[in-house]
Amino acid sequence: MPLFIVSVVLQVALVIHIVRTGRSTNWIWIVVTLPIAGSIAYLILEVLPGMRRGRSGKKAARLLSKTVNPDRDIKRAARDYARSDTVENSIRLAQELLDKGAFKEAGQLYEKCLTGMHLHDPYIMQGLAKAEFGLENYPRVKSLLDELIAHNPDFKDADTHLLYARALEAMAESESALQEYAVLHQYYPGPEASYRYALLMKNLGRADESRELLEEIVRYAELSPQHYRNTHREWIKNAKDALDS
Repeated sequence: MPLFIVSVVLQVALVIHIVRTGRSTNWIWIVVTLPIAGSIAYLILEVLPGMRRGRSGKKAARLLSKTVNPDRDIKRAARDYARSDTVENSIRLAQELLDKGAFKEAGQLYEKCLTGMHLHDPYIMQGLAKAEFGLENYPRVKSLLDELIAHNPDFKDADTHLLYARALEAMAESESALQEYAVLHQYYPGPEASYRYALLMKNLGRADESRELLEEIVRYAELSPQHYRNTHREWIKNAKDALDS
């Protein structure tokens, strides 16, 4: 492929990445007007540091990869599954389907994997619960996650805990959801759980407590590094909007 075309493709991918991750729009101008130098600068200063920061970095890397070739991973997973219907290949395809919003198909694959030695595999049960949440089958989500913990008492995952709290809230089990959100508020990495906690309190008439928590989210963000604000831009903005409403 000619270098010019490669450069254009990279520019487009980086511009999309800048917009999707909420980076400063100044980067768009730099990448477009300085194709090579600007792209290298953006990768070194913005993308690579994030890739070194654990889970959020891995998400950034996956986002950039999916921006350049959005269907590559699911095609590869489908091809591997077609070649060999193993639990590993089924899980990989199910995850890709889940990311694409194909909740029914993902759920069917996860369900198929829950057998034999994998009957109570926490990661498979977690994936199935996510698929059921996407289908709005909230009682099934709660049942699955209760079963997951019963068979895997040492399993700890913040996103799974948040999923459980959200399922309780969706089922109008507000007091139970509040208890789960209160725990999540203490350790969840990022402001999403705290924001959802504040919103539920507001909906239940606890406006003062809700406002105090929203202010805490915004204040913490203002004192945090730029990377934190970029990563959690959506929830920070939601908190600010909630304060203004």
